[in-house]
Amino acid sequence: MNCYCGNTKHYKTCCEVFHLNNGQTETAEQLMRSRYSAFVLANGDYLMQTHHKSTRPTSQKKAIVKWAKSVEWIKLEIQDTTKGLVNDKEGTVTFNAYFYENGKVDIIHEKSAFIKQNNKWYYLGYAKN
Repeated sequence: MNCYCGNTKHYKTCCEVFHLNNGQTETAEQLMRSRYSAFVLANGDYLMQTHHKSTRPTSQKKAIVKWAKSVEWIKLEIQDTTKGLVNDKEGTVTFNAYFYENGKVDIIHEKSAFIKQNNKWYYLGYAKN
């Protein structure tokens, strides 16, 4: 079975590695993919750990987990990335995340901003165009 994030690798050799190492990814896209898999698995701890402390919605953790469990995740499509590579300090990932909710398909379309601090990538939130 392929990883939840859409890579052809198995979960154990893809996103699970990052889920077990507290989000120590090499690129912003890897972090984006591992966060999507964390939504599929309703892994609230990982979602909080990898969300930058300046924008982390700690008080929303229970609501995020409840919502993540209430929908059926379909797939992730990465549309574009800017920077976010090993030697970068910031980057963006534009994606579509498809899910079923209340009997119909819905899509989260987002251009996400990421920042690298102390050699670790973090999700910041919506990117400003």
